[in-house]
Amino acid sequence: NLIGATAVEDKLQDQAAETIEALHAAGLKVWVLTGDKMETAKSTCYACRLFQTNTELLELTTKTIEECERKEDRLHELLIEYCKKLRHEFPKGSRNLKKAWTEHQEYGLIIDGSTLSLILNSSQDSSSNNYKSVFLQICMKCTAVLCCRMAPLQKAQIVRMVKNLKGSPITLSIGDGANDVSMILESHVGIGIKGKEGRQAARNSDYSVPKFKHLKKLLLAHGHLYYVRIAHLVQYFFYKNLCFILPQFLYQFFCGFSQQPLYDAAYLTMYNICFTSLPILAYSLLEQHINIDALTSDPRLYMKISGNAMLQLGPFLYWTFLAAFEGTVFFFGTYFIFQTSSLEENAKVYGNWTFGTIVFTVLVFTVTLKLALDTRFWTWINHFVIWGSLAFYVFFSFFWGGIVWPFLKQQRMYFVFAQMLSSVSTWLAIILLIFISLFPEILLIVLKNVRRRSA
Repeated sequence: NLIGATAVEDKLQDQAAETIEALHAAGLKVWVLTGDKMETAKSTCYACRLFQTNTELLELTTKTIEECERKEDRLHELLIEYCKKLRHEFPKGSRNLKKAWTEHQEYGLIIDGSTLSLILNSSQDSSSNNYKSVFLQICMKCTAVLCCRMAPLQKAQIVRMVKNLKGSPITLSIGDGANDVSMILESHVGIGIKGKEGRQAARNSDYSVPKFKHLKKLLLAHGHLYYVRIAHLVQYFFYKNLCFILPQFLYQFFCGFSQQPLYDAAYLTMYNICFTSLPILAYSLLEQHINIDALTSDPRLYMKISGNAMLQLGPFLYWTFLAAFEGTVFFFGTYFIFQTSSLEENAKVYGNWTFGTIVFTVLVFTVTLKLALDTRFWTWINHFVIWGSLAFYVFFSFFWGGIVWPFLKQQRMYFVFAQMLSSVSTWLAIILLIFISLFPEILLIVLKNVRRRSA
């Protein structure tokens, strides 16, 4: 006879189902690692829409394995059976599993802690019973995976197995209790939820959120934006330094390989420190090429940056080609202008330091305006650092060349910048070279806008 019963309420967090659906739509694989029993965990997965009504469940649990006297033999049979079924459903050539899931039957895998221990222990005994690789193949071809009755150490073992897969997938773990700490510490990115179960998970995580629903905005919006910012930062640094170095390299063919510098030492020192550092810093902190609301409402936008899309060979070659083109324009454009006419009104030809200063002026303005063209989200900080950097360069050039510095043995930059800008021809040459350098980028932006409007 039943004397009494106690029930503990454990509700799903608000908007948990919507968050998991958004993560699936973004192309992320969602696994649930829990210590609950299988029936409770399965009901939870249906409630949060991790499993759909049409999802065929593949079970690797104590119940399915104990049907045979030898558990390892039964486990071997099930693994081979599931692997063949998924291999037939998802052929080897179908690389886009997300697209394949929509065209074929969806599969979900359920495994418990005791079966996982059997898989891990068998892989250590003999090579013939190496179930781990087959198990992972099954997991990676399922739309969702449920691991129930998991000990904290087993959660970390699963994360470690996925991390060591071919291709080194990026793992993220999120949890709210002390049982999730080992899993959070093992993954690449750990997120802790401040909840009723304490703050152990939040204290051991990389990021802390108050609710599970905030994971959607954290990944789809902030994760997307920060990846784009950092990727642009890396590519831009290669670009602006190649633009900086290439004219100096080309100059050696015209100075008898004498190692004569094209730029003054002050310009060489301050190019990366002062003249071009703040604009890209502001960009990498503030840029929003797509509105945050649009990113959270359309999870498919996250798929465009998946697989490290912006740091592949194609974008790198584009930035390299653009820098090589602009660096060539800087040097040879100024060189041919010097060859064809005199830039001073008294018919004198400018000297070596004036030539280098013109090239450097075109360089600083071009790489800064290139970043201005790439900026989609303008704030007063962006305006201040971009136009302020250009104004500071002009001010510094006048200041550096307008005073006789007692600690310098040679006053080679004295009055060079002021004399250079006293010629109308120099102004026209600088403006023309900046426009020619930025023309491919301007043309590309126009074509993208036309294509976007026509679509």
